Amino acid sequence: MGQTQGEVLIYNNKICNTVFYKCCGGITEYYSTAWEDKSYGYLVPVWDGEQNKPLPDFTKENVVKEFIDSKPKDIFCNTTIDEIQEYLTDFDKQTTDFFRWKVKYNKKFLQELIEKKTNKIIGELVNLVPLKRGASGRICSLEIQGTKNNIVVSKELEIRKVLSETHLYSSCFYVLIDGENIILNGAGWGHGVGLCQIGAAVMAKKGYNYKQILSHYYPGSRLAKIY
Repeated sequence: MGQTQGEVLIYNNKICNTVFYKCCGGITEYYSTAWEDKSYGYLVPVWDGEQNKPLPDFTKENVVKEFIDSKPKDIFCNTTIDEIQEYLTDFDKQTTDFFRWKVKYNKKFLQELIEKKTNKIIGELVNLVPLKRGASGRICSLEIQGTKNNIVVSKELEIRKVLSETHLYSSCFYVLIDGENIILNGAGWGHGVGLCQIGAAVMAKKGYNYKQILSHYYPGSRLAKIY
């Protein structure tokens, strides 16, 4: 029988919704940024490092840019596949640019993609403007500006779908316009809510046990043995 048999994670005497994803990029996110407007006390932002630092003010776009470009070294998920591959599945090993990434689009291509995904005409693509970000830097409301129409896309997964033929790694990115190209510089892979798989693997390698890892990513929760 396994060491954790019969154990569940609880918060306020209710079993936790232990959502997870691949890589937070540095800071985890509120549940409401990704899904419906509900609050869970254990699905809140945490700095993904040994020190619980104050969270950056991501209402300021220059702070977002600085955070993404700086690639903070004191973050668990700032690592390489080679360093933690014994903890990962073959699927997880296929993508190596999960912590920081870059996507470059031709404006015309992205315009046509957006119109296809939204079924709305925007005209020539002018800009992508974040209207609201979550605590991790993930955009949860994005204005797409065109010469004929502006549209607003809400929630991080919808934003990721509209700006990609499949989906972007995350909605934590800032925009650069270079002539006829639009460049997205981003951080993390996934919605960012709850457990960061890459960060948890690094914590395990550093000697943290499963209780400490769960406590880090689901703050305020506790383990209870129910059978």
